[in-house]
Amino acid sequence: MCRPILCLLLLFFAPAIHADDWPGWRGPTLDGHSAEKNLPIQWSDQENIAWTAPLPGNGHSSAIVVKDRIFVTTCLLENQTRALLCLDRASGKVLWQRDVVQSPLEPKHKLNSYASGTPISDGAYVWVSFVRLRPRTNADDYPRKPRETGYLEKKKEFEHLVSEMVVACYDFSGEQIWLKSPGQFYSTHGFCTSPILYKDTVILNGDQDAEAYIVALDKMNGAEKWRTDRNKRIRSYCAPLIVEAGGKTQMVVTGAETVMGYDPENGKQLWVIDGPTEQFVASPVFNGEFLFITAGFPEYHNMAIRPDGLGNVTKTHVAWHEKKTTPNKAAYVPSPIAYDRWFFVISDVGALNCFDAKTGKRLWIEQLGRHHSASPVCAEGRLYFTSDEGVTYVVKAGPTFDLIAENPIDDECYSSPAIANGQLFLRGNRALYCIGKK
Repeated sequence: MCRPILCLLLLFFAPAIHADDWPGWRGPTLDGHSAEKNLPIQWSDQENIAWTAPLPGNGHSSAIVVKDRIFVTTCLLENQTRALLCLDRASGKVLWQRDVVQSPLEPKHKLNSYASGTPISDGAYVWVSFVRLRPRTNADDYPRKPRETGYLEKKKEFEHLVSEMVVACYDFSGEQIWLKSPGQFYSTHGFCTSPILYKDTVILNGDQDAEAYIVALDKMNGAEKWRTDRNKRIRSYCAPLIVEAGGKTQMVVTGAETVMGYDPENGKQLWVIDGPTEQFVASPVFNGEFLFITAGFPEYHNMAIRPDGLGNVTKTHVAWHEKKTTPNKAAYVPSPIAYDRWFFVISDVGALNCFDAKTGKRLWIEQLGRHHSASPVCAEGRLYFTSDEGVTYVVKAGPTFDLIAENPIDDECYSSPAIANGQLFLRGNRALYCIGKK
């Protein structure tokens, strides 16, 4: 069934996008849901894998699937190059590789990569984002910041360099249409910004340990359309969620000690909730009634928000809030997923929590593996959770725990699955796996 939000989000992309495509981070709805049917439930290295495509370099970005193409980013460590790969959807053959950025490797968290931002496509073009380190010039200002940026002050090899976000647009033949830097970017944990599309703009979250911003660029030429200041300079990695909620189109972003709703037309703030914690990685989700977040640094929280407020709604629009909970009962990195009357959170340490979406009552908690970085996906009432060890757990969405299958591959996996044309696409450390019938 095509949910109203799915139909709305498909309108934001160009008409070339097909209903069975997976055009960007967490799919066509930005929240992990697919209207696809007959997805595989069981597989292994020897069973139900259509093809395996070795990938050069490494990265944690998810694959996107558009028409007959697959796009994924990677970093070639030997020459410090961040690249965009285009693969044939039917066979996994690499059709072309384009080097987007070549620069020294930025400092990062041990669980991050140098190619963590997932690309986005409108069916005719594809956009990617990376960090680039370049020599500082007299024209470069030092970023205004209340927090140290980590490597600027502490590591001599970086003191003469500027760290900046880079966004590039390519057509499907691999020709670069434009490349722009919307601003400097500093985070001691590295870079993980996935661009999203809204109408004629590509939007990027620049939360960082310096002068932070959300910026919208003209998708065809990279010209800046609007910029919103994020007045608390704190690194966070949330990809914005665009939904039709509370009688309006709004863009919801967690980070910088807040949850905020913006107008994606101009970046104007609609509402704000203070807190509930400092840093966020997991993207929010929406079930048609509530917005949901999970957050995990330095405190763990789960929260449901009514989306029809204006101004500061901290005291009026929080439907329920599980405060300062434990690491197994909320998530820092994996994004949650909502389905029907339930809200699901897979913690970083592998505990799957099911909540009553309306009340916040925890219905059950079960352990799925040792550690999870990937965000789940949902199709036909089934939830797919992939652990760092490369095991995908298939769970029936419902008020009781029902584990349908455990599916291992012989590869570590830190990337979220993609769904297209009855198949799943898993990006492992060594290869991209197309799971399902050939």
